Amino acid sequence: MANIASVLKEEITRLARKELRSETESLKKASALYRSEIAALKRRTASLEQQLSRLEKSASKNAVVQVNPEETTKARFTANGFKTLRQRLGLTAEAIGTLLDVSAQTIYSWEAGNTRPREQQMVRIVMLRGMGKRDVDSIMQNLAG
Repeated sequence: MANIASVLKEEITRLARKELRSETESLKKASALYRSEIAALKRRTASLEQQLSRLEKSASKNAVVQVNPEETTKARFTANGFKTLRQRLGLTAEAIGTLLDVSAQTIYSWEAGNTRPREQQMVRIVMLRGMGKRDVDSIMQNLAG
């Protein structure tokens, strides 16, 4: 009698394991599929974030300044005024040179009164006059990041 009971118990255990195996196999397949889909989505997100970063950088570099042409022709440039503007915005010569697309040495020459900015830079200087520290800091972060 004990023999039949143990055989019956083993058979029930075997059938239960077989059923569990078939059920868990489909769950394992689904889990692996979900993991691969998540990994693909993460790669896609990283790629899109890189593209967005590149576009933001190029947009800030190629941003067209909307300044009236009359303002740039009427705008006066003085070395002391430019130096005051730079100090008011809290920028180094190198930083303002990056914004104006010139070298730091050019900035020093302007401030010393040895040279004057060209029309292209004058447009950007007029634009800077209307900005505050926060605006300039956000532009600098976009250029750096």
